[in-house]
Amino acid sequence: MSLLLLVVSALHILILILLFVATLDKSWWTLPGKESLNLWYDCTWNNGTKTWACSNVSENGWLKAVQVLMVLSLILCCLSFILFMFQLYTMRRGGLFYATGLCQLCTSLAVFTGALIYAIHAEEILAKHPRGGSFGYCFALAWVAFPLALVSGIIYIHLRKRE
Repeated sequence: MSLLLLVVSALHILILILLFVATLDKSWWTLPGKESLNLWYDCTWNNGTKTWACSNVSENGWLKAVQVLMVLSLILCCLSFILFMFQLYTMRRGGLFYATGLCQLCTSLAVFTGALIYAIHAEEILAKHPRGGSFGYCFALAWVAFPLALVSGIIYIHLRKRE
């Protein structure tokens, strides 16, 4: 049982790390000149001055929705880990981790929805940037975090506390 708890805890921490990097790092979209854009700032390299030129992201509603969903997924994932630790030490023997599993399933849904919105509306979100480019590694990390959070939520729902 202790090995299962260790694996579940490690999986949860991995998901938290993936979500933090995906939400806060700078590569949701990679432009042709190796420049990248994130959810919060548009930073491009200015060859003339040899500096980075950063500005706030556009006022695009779809991008705001992605920002909200990614932050919500982080909050829900943190909450579910706190709930797991609380339930682990206070729940009676034989209890199920339903609250933790439900929070983790909501995390999965928020990440899925945010990444899907970004994928569907990428052209609209990136309208003021040069054509071309591709999705960056933060976008890929969000898609990796989705099934991991889903599996984690299902495991928590079926996990029973034993002595």
